[in-house]
Amino acid sequence: PFSHLNRPTMHIETHPFPPVLPEHATVMMSGSFPPTADKRSMAFHYPNYQNDMWRVYGAIFYDDPKHFEVAGEKRFDAARIRAFLVARGIAICPSVRRAIREKGNAADAHLRIIETLDLPAVVRQMPQLRHIITTGGKATDVLLGFTGDAKASLKTGETLTFRLDDRELSLTRLPSTSRAYPLKLAQKIAAYRAFFQRCGLV
Repeated sequence: PFSHLNRPTMHIETHPFPPVLPEHATVMMSGSFPPTADKRSMAFHYPNYQNDMWRVYGAIFYDDPKHFEVAGEKRFDAARIRAFLVARGIAICPSVRRAIREKGNAADAHLRIIETLDLPAVVRQMPQLRHIITTGGKATDVLLGFTGDAKASLKTGETLTFRLDDRELSLTRLPSTSRAYPLKLAQKIAAYRAFFQRCGLV
């Protein structure tokens, strides 16, 4: 009857990076949880140097996958990325605010969500927001929970339209930019470029 006392205490982590919510944003990107501190190359979203997110953005907006990298160092430039996002009206708000890493890593399969984002509150801060993209299964599941359709599902590349507070929003699931996701960089870039073209940002 006392076996539960021997179980190690699971550590609840709060997402370490505040969201980036430019008031004029038209697009918002939502992932789940960053890697552990030892795998971060900067104190900002998608900080793992092995993750291709900022290479994808560099390729699409500057024709240079290395645009956001610090030359000669294995890290990205957080200040440059933030300035770019604000200038272009692209928000980042993780879908998960607090979670337990059941295996000590960032894998979706072993992330137990304790608290999600408050999507209606986030959306109200950005009156022009129309498009939301998710970059993985866990984030997609969280966001689908706000669509009002209990049976809704999204495969990679699919888009769903829903209403929230009398605003029509689109939710698109794009490929994960993690190296664990078996897709060539060129294919990831093509998928994200097609999305940003649809939104009129490129």
